[in-house]
Amino acid sequence: MNVQPQPNGTVFDPAALRRAFAAFATGVTVVTVGGVTPHGMTANSFTTVSLDPPLVLICVKRDAIMHDALAAAGAFAVSVLASDQEPVARYFADRRRPLGRQQFDIVDWRPGECTGAPLIGGALAHFECEMWRAYDGGDHTIFLGRPVRLYRQAGDDALVFVGGEFRNVTGARTEVTT
Repeated sequence: MNVQPQPNGTVFDPAALRRAFAAFATGVTVVTVGGVTPHGMTANSFTTVSLDPPLVLICVKRDAIMHDALAAAGAFAVSVLASDQEPVARYFADRRRPLGRQQFDIVDWRPGECTGAPLIGGALAHFECEMWRAYDGGDHTIFLGRPVRLYRQAGDDALVFVGGEFRNVTGARTEVTT
């Protein structure tokens, strides 16, 4: 990794930093907001934060359309994509797709009962969330949401992203006990 010491701290070569971050496998989600101008975005920066109170987080780049949409909406939904939903992930990552309600015309979806945010059909799980807090995260904002409704479909073949590629989870399973 290229490291260049600076008076104000260490600076990493952006390409090297991206390659190192890509070693960490993440799930793939579509984050949505409802309202007059609904919007969706593929995101792998989703994680659980707390069980008590229940909290999740998503990180959104400040110059993304979703950033301002989230800040204005006050609520959002997260659809955790199944292994066969790579086309959905690619679609919502494409900045050339239509905006507003029209962007949902080619996917199976339904409005969330609590938030009205689109929930992607076939997803392994849905989380409808009220905005709880937002924090500065450099070139991103860290949005914390409090789930108000959730759904979990049977199965666990999730779509993952690692090494700059979409992949499916395969291989032997081992049980983890706590």
